[in-house]
Amino acid sequence: MTDSLMDRARALGLHGLVAHWDEVAECDWLTTLIAWEEEEKRARSLKRRLADARLGEFKPLADFNWDWPRRCDRMAIEDLMGLEFLKEHANVVLVGPNGVGKSTIAANIAHRAVLEGHTVRFATAASMLGELAAIDSDTMLQRKLRLYARQHLLVIDEVGYLSYSNRHADLLFNIVSSRSQQRSTIITTNRPFAEWGEAFPNAACLVALVDRLVHNAEIIAIDGDSYRRKEAAERQKQRSAERRRRREAKQRRRSDKGGSQDTGGA
Repeated sequence: MTDSLMDRARALGLHGLVAHWDEVAECDWLTTLIAWEEEEKRARSLKRRLADARLGEFKPLADFNWDWPRRCDRMAIEDLMGLEFLKEHANVVLVGPNGVGKSTIAANIAHRAVLEGHTVRFATAASMLGELAAIDSDTMLQRKLRLYARQHLLVIDEVGYLSYSNRHADLLFNIVSSRSQQRSTIITTNRPFAEWGEAFPNAACLVALVDRLVHNAEIIAIDGDSYRRKEAAERQKQRSAERRRRREAKQRRRSDKGGSQDTGGA
């Protein structure tokens, strides 16, 4: 038992405690102290990994309206939440039109991965590729590429929403290639692969990029109308109804006031 506690103390970096181990090995508080340190280390690690993941705000999958998309393989998505694909270093591609929940699903998977102890980075294609393309120093660029390469899970959101130069395409190919069969990548896109040429026109690496991305990948198509537009329409309907109620209430007050004045005059 004491040997196990000492190993845990070493793992925590409690070198002073280990150096005086013979003096404290029989103390009743030792087990509690190490447990406290381990819990604090886990909490700090989780806080750091959540910050590094850059997930922002997202709707929990428990609130996801599975009845809204016309097509959505709920079982496949729930399987992804189990994170088995990370053990297989498999990729995931979520394909569908705007507003059907691709980013929400990807963010929920990424969040689960962070909670399970994985390193994660979530970025839109525009922000990631724009940041990389703006770096002038080759040393800084390589350092940033290694940052994206080493994450246990990298989520690249909204591929295909904008048009990119050959430079951007080469950078994306570099990242995908460096992670291929070693780390998992989730891509969300509004375009089938046959249309990626419109997002990356004249990119010589496009075929190789798609080939590396889909190797050992699960591709999930989601189809339906934009849920964001649906929510916007519902909010507009509620605002209109509230304004109508206020107008009617105002008219009733005026009518009541007018009736009171007539009675007073009589």
